[in-house]
Amino acid sequence: MRAHMDQREFAQALQLGQALLPQAAQNRDLLYMIAVSQRYLNRIPDALAMLTELEKHHPTYSRLFQERGHCYVTQRAAEPAIEAFLRAVNLNPSLPASWNALQSLFRMTGQTADAEHAANQVAQLANLPPAIATAFSMFADGEIYESEQVVRQYLLQHGNHVEGMRLLAKIGTELDVLDDAEILLETALKIAPDHDAARYEYAVVLLKRHKHVRARQELERLLAKEPDNRAYRTTLATVQTGFGDYEQALPLYREILRETPNDAELHLSVAHALKTLGQTQNAVESYRAAAAARPRFGEAYWSLANLKTYRFTDEELSRMRADEASPDVTLVDRYHLCFALGKALEDRAEYPESFIYYERGNALKKSECRYKPEPLERNARLQASICTRSFFEARRGFGSPDPSPIFIVGLPRSGSTLLEQILASHSQVEGTMELADIPRLVQTLQGREIAGENPRYPGILETLGAEDFRRFGENYLNDTRVYRTAKPRFIDKMPNNFRHLGLIHLMLPNAKIIDARRDPMACCFSNFKQLFASGQQFTYSVDDITRYYRMYVDLMAHWDAALPGRILRVDHEAVVDDLETNVRRILDFCGLEFEPGCVEFHKTKRTVHTASSEQVRQPINRDGVDQWRNYEPWLGPFKIALAPLSQVPA
Repeated sequence: MRAHMDQREFAQALQLGQALLPQAAQNRDLLYMIAVSQRYLNRIPDALAMLTELEKHHPTYSRLFQERGHCYVTQRAAEPAIEAFLRAVNLNPSLPASWNALQSLFRMTGQTADAEHAANQVAQLANLPPAIATAFSMFADGEIYESEQVVRQYLLQHGNHVEGMRLLAKIGTELDVLDDAEILLETALKIAPDHDAARYEYAVVLLKRHKHVRARQELERLLAKEPDNRAYRTTLATVQTGFGDYEQALPLYREILRETPNDAELHLSVAHALKTLGQTQNAVESYRAAAAARPRFGEAYWSLANLKTYRFTDEELSRMRADEASPDVTLVDRYHLCFALGKALEDRAEYPESFIYYERGNALKKSECRYKPEPLERNARLQASICTRSFFEARRGFGSPDPSPIFIVGLPRSGSTLLEQILASHSQVEGTMELADIPRLVQTLQGREIAGENPRYPGILETLGAEDFRRFGENYLNDTRVYRTAKPRFIDKMPNNFRHLGLIHLMLPNAKIIDARRDPMACCFSNFKQLFASGQQFTYSVDDITRYYRMYVDLMAHWDAALPGRILRVDHEAVVDDLETNVRRILDFCGLEFEPGCVEFHKTKRTVHTASSEQVRQPINRDGVDQWRNYEPWLGPFKIALAPLSQVPA
């Protein structure tokens, strides 16, 4: 079919395409080529109908909107043509045909400034090497791996090219290879220090890597040149939330929202900030505004569900069901809606249907995850083989002696936020957040070899000396200071740090480590019900979450043997059953005097960054301890996988 089109044999191409259609009714390229052939044959209504069908299945494909614009031009309908071409370039800025058409249409309709902007875009694309322009266009239309091959081949043949490096960094960001993206953009900015687009993308990558100080510096440099730039201001507000400074971020978000009152993402950001600050009712109103601003906005509904205290109305529940079932809903919106429906129906005790939605949401989310358990399990075995008791004895006295950090580790949904809130209610303890500093150090130590039989980390720990670990400890203390006040102790609640307790002990031997433990069935199923904003990709299948839990238990048993007395295990169920005894036990372990405020933790006013934020603002209760039993008829696979660890028979 494509060969016929290249020869401008559109009648033959259309005939072949229509013959293929019954076997490939949703194929993006087939539907697109049929529409193009119909336009060239002047069958404009048929072409527009085919593009409508294409949009149902591929709503973000830029070229369908470009083709729609060409159809409207043929019909001499300038206004809908402009709208279609603008939609195309918003999805894919690398479409010269759309920009050319916009330039002509804007001039024809007297929109001079817009015509000049379009002309500038045409000129910029014309200056790009054809391979780079093609790769940008492919990337915008979701052909990520194909785009990567094209741009890598070009850079191999022609050396560094700023736009090519930018695109490769975009691909790295999309694939979560953030260290590569950071290096590429750093290099691009050395070549072209005034390239504002590259600098902004660099700031975004720094933000994603939790390098908030450097991200803020880059954004302040950009804002000095363009103080009214909306993207820069919005990202700066997000950086401020990364520092935990919601009081500054919230007014900036609201200021930008006044300029763009229908921006659903901004409503969502405002709501998240309000939730973190404990302004729950105002957060609900903003989440509802986000849902109203964008049809089928799954994340807005899931955010309401994720408050854990919100109850959906009958009308909202009906709308969510309809949105989730719509053929037009995106994958991301669909799985957000599934998790929201699971929680909404759970709150109504409609457990059979609730489980169906939880199960579907997990399957949809799992389909876009790249999680593989084997590298983590292999790394855990290596940790145990290297970081032995004798290994630590031989390195006694290594690291920084500073006793200020308190690490809370474990699995998500294990009660760690409750322990954080208890400790942060003490006058001497600063509650920060899940700090990324230890995972970032691990990433530096392991380099790029993380999946092989002999990864660089943790083996590199054997080669490092006292000075190295002292430097690691001091760098950690210095880098985390930006998240702290003058209180002498602070909490790092990154749960997955349990995989790196050997490194933590070597660099901070006097830090306190608390293992937040929860019953295996309760913990694993609670994770299965949770849609995380980022990371924690092991939670979206029964096999993955139960394997991860077993790895965690095995590795913690090793740390307890290799570092006797260094780790305090706190069982969530024990805290719920006898709060004061366990509060005293935790404070004694941390070397802190008992304070009644720690027992009345729910009265403490502070920002709480996790999904449990509303729960820890209430007095302790047993509501969540055995919630999983409501779903027991469907949890056979969990029971079988966790039988060696659980009190519940399989």
